[in-house]
Amino acid sequence: MRRMYLAAIIILATIAVPMMTESTARAEVIYPWCAYYGGRNAATNCGFTSWPQCMATVSGIGGYCGPNPRYFDARRRR
Repeated sequence: MRRMYLAAIIILATIAVPMMTESTARAEVIYPWCAYYGGRNAATNCGFTSWPQCMATVSGIGGYCGPNPRYFDARRRR
């Protein structure tokens, strides 16, 4: 019986300690370019790290590239 209590405490501690020490979750937007396909209410893909990468994608299927409205470059803020 004592072993079960000890095992339960170890398991709970293993779960609880990382939960207390983790920092707040953040979603960083690291893609500064978006591809906009078609007209109004069309698809958007904001997964490009460079302008040439975005342009290469839209060159064959149509659309245009523009800045990602959710992107913030922390290096420029200094």
